[in-house]
Amino acid sequence: MAKATKKQALGRGLSALLKDPDNDIQSANDKGADKVVGTIVELDIESIDVNPYQPRTSFNEDTLQELASSIKELGVIQPITVRKIDFNKFQLVSGERRFRASKLVGLKTIPAYIRIANDQESLEMALVENIQRQDLDPIEIALSYRRLIEEIQLTQEEMSNRVGKNRSTIANYLRLLKLDPIIQTGMRDSFISMGHGRALITLEDTNDQLDVYEKIISDKLSVRDTEALVRKMQQPETTKSTSLKEVPSFARKAGRELSDFFEVKTEVKANANGKGKLIIPFKNKAELERITKLIQGEK
Repeated sequence: MAKATKKQALGRGLSALLKDPDNDIQSANDKGADKVVGTIVELDIESIDVNPYQPRTSFNEDTLQELASSIKELGVIQPITVRKIDFNKFQLVSGERRFRASKLVGLKTIPAYIRIANDQESLEMALVENIQRQDLDPIEIALSYRRLIEEIQLTQEEMSNRVGKNRSTIANYLRLLKLDPIIQTGMRDSFISMGHGRALITLEDTNDQLDVYEKIISDKLSVRDTEALVRKMQQPETTKSTSLKEVPSFARKAGRELSDFFEVKTEVKANANGKGKLIIPFKNKAELERITKLIQGEK
């Protein structure tokens, strides 16, 4: 108990040091920086701004209230991390849920680790820390990986070393961002899992992806059921008639022109002798009627 009291008193002492304008710490080389940086300090909540680089974009209100109740009962067990941006002014690097929950219960101060970092370092710290969390959905993690690549300009190999994940794992997350936005939203809302998403991404046609997605929801398909359904849909691609496998150039050209004309992805199959078939897909009755009118030459 004595150790805990001493630690809290130290935190309050450092807090007072940070409020001394004659000893304002702006860099790791300033006097007193070694006493503050990396140490737990009790900071005024009002002196902390939220992080504009926060990868998490949504916070579940129910779980936030649960965390707030826990903090009210036990206090903030795990300190947040902040970076110093000005005199007695700080910005969150990680721990926004703890920060929000602490404000909900009316705490005036919060324990924090202080870092001195530029914007890029702050973004990288926030992204890496959030990737390690267990409560992020797969799309949030994928977006964090993409931001590390695009904004921090890390290669997948460098990122693998930073976050402690295999490159194949990182690649699997990034591939999820190729899914239709509707499916991504479904994953974020926990209607489907990452396993479902990985099965869907193997379907090249977005309409096929959405059809299977709707079936997953309506029929409550497991990941294994989804994988089987996707394989079944892909099966015709591996059993094409050899006489139609090699599509002549005239048929490919006609297929492109018809696709432009009907505004749908048509498929033309033909053998070397010119014999074949034309497939014009449609999604609903209205689209079929539109295509029929085009065939009949109606406006």
